[in-house]
Amino acid sequence: MTASIPRRKGASRSADITPELLRALSLGEIETATLTESLAVDQALLLQAVFPEDWARLEDTAQALGQLGVLKRMECVGALLWQTLGQAGWERCLTHRSDTARGWACFMAGAQPGLTLRQRLDLVRPLADDAHFGVREWAWMGVRPHLAGDLPQAVDALSRWTDHPSERLRRFASEALRPRGVWCSHIAALKQQPEIALPLLEPLRSDASGYVQDSVANWLNDAAKSRPDWVRALCARWLRESPLPATRRICARAQRSLKNPA
Repeated sequence: MTASIPRRKGASRSADITPELLRALSLGEIETATLTESLAVDQALLLQAVFPEDWARLEDTAQALGQLGVLKRMECVGALLWQTLGQAGWERCLTHRSDTARGWACFMAGAQPGLTLRQRLDLVRPLADDAHFGVREWAWMGVRPHLAGDLPQAVDALSRWTDHPSERLRRFASEALRPRGVWCSHIAALKQQPEIALPLLEPLRSDASGYVQDSVANWLNDAAKSRPDWVRALCARWLRESPLPATRRICARAQRSLKNPA
């Protein structure tokens, strides 16, 4: 039997990233193991390594990436690759060993014009189910503007993911439409009317996965900042109707910022 290779621990501080490690990450030779490493990747260098034959068409835009924040860099590269290389660029990024390159594919799913929400979600599904934590985050960020722009259709489409066998896709269904989210624009309608998302939240209220539980709890914690009474009432109902450990954990975490939880 072949022994499994231990997962690399990764650098938790920028100072811990050696020049050799940074070069390997930026050439796409290895995946990042932490958020700190992900933020340190030289995306221009990686772009050249992934698309050497197309570098002349990408170079001008790539050289300006250092002036942008990491989310804007990802968005910019995704748009650039789709506009310049189209399907060929998408296919190379989709299966690349670099998690950052697969992250570009997430934003290419958002950059393609003329798609329905269902088509966009079909494109991003394998990335939302990626084994790498970072790619799964880029997946919802890459399509969130489209989801937020059509909430009724987004809720309807994502509700079909809430009973998927993959905990990663169930978590995506919740995380993609968090009212406040992380590293993204807030969704004003969901801050004021969080009940719009009940078709997503209700099926997940007793989910066995801690990964999903944390997302649902964070969703409700977001909502509690503008609609605290609604969150208290919802949690009280859930605890009456579904007094399971998973539900209790979700409700406790959902109300962690409230002075008087249900």
